[in-house]
Amino acid sequence: MTTNNRPLFNRKNPRLPGYDYAQPGAYFITIVTQGRVHLFGEVVNGEMRLNPAGEMVARVCEEMPNYIPGMVWGIYQVMPNHFHGIIELHIGDAIEIDNHIVGAGLCACPGRTRRSAPTGEHKINLSVDDASLRRLTLGNIVGRFKSLTTRRYIDGVHTDNWIPFPTRLWQRNYYEHIIRDDQDYQSCFDYILANPQNWEQDREHPKR
Repeated sequence: MTTNNRPLFNRKNPRLPGYDYAQPGAYFITIVTQGRVHLFGEVVNGEMRLNPAGEMVARVCEEMPNYIPGMVWGIYQVMPNHFHGIIELHIGDAIEIDNHIVGAGLCACPGRTRRSAPTGEHKINLSVDDASLRRLTLGNIVGRFKSLTTRRYIDGVHTDNWIPFPTRLWQRNYYEHIIRDDQDYQSCFDYILANPQNWEQDREHPKR
C-alpha cells in the first residue's frame, strides 16, 4: 500500500517491545488474506464493491464493538484481499458503545450512527459481564476477528459455494501501528478512506 509512491508505514515493523497493547489508545491495523487471494469483492471506478464474503467481514466488524467492552472502530475498510481498520480501546468506558456506519464495507466515526445487533446462529458468544474482556489486547481482538471471519467463511464455502481459501483465510501475522496523536490519527484515517481510490497503486494490487 502506498501514498504518493511511498509506503505509509513500514509493514515489517514488529510489535513494540514492552508496550501494553491492552491500554487505552488507537491502533491502525492491516490484515491480508493468505496468498493475497481476492476473496471479498472488487474495486470498480474507485469504489469497493463487496461480494457476500466481503459483506460478511463487514458484519463481523459491526458486531464486535457490541460484545467487546471498550472497543470501537474509528474507521474500517474491506478491500479485495486485505482489511484496514483503526481500533480504539477505551478501557473502563461504558459498555454500550454506538457503532457508526458510513457506506458498505466502510465504517467511520464522523457522520450517521446506527446500532448493530448480531442475529442468527453467528451471534458472537462474548459476555459483557466478563471482567477479563476489559484486558483484551489488540492481538486478542485481531485474533477474534480472524477466528470469526474464518468460521463464517468456511460456512459460506459449504453452503453458498464461496471460493475455498488456501490453508487459512488470513496471513498468520498482521501489521499494526500505534497512533501517537491527532495528526497521526487523521493520516491513518485519510489513508484508509482513500484506499479504494488508490487501489491501482496499492502494494496488494495484483499488478504490483
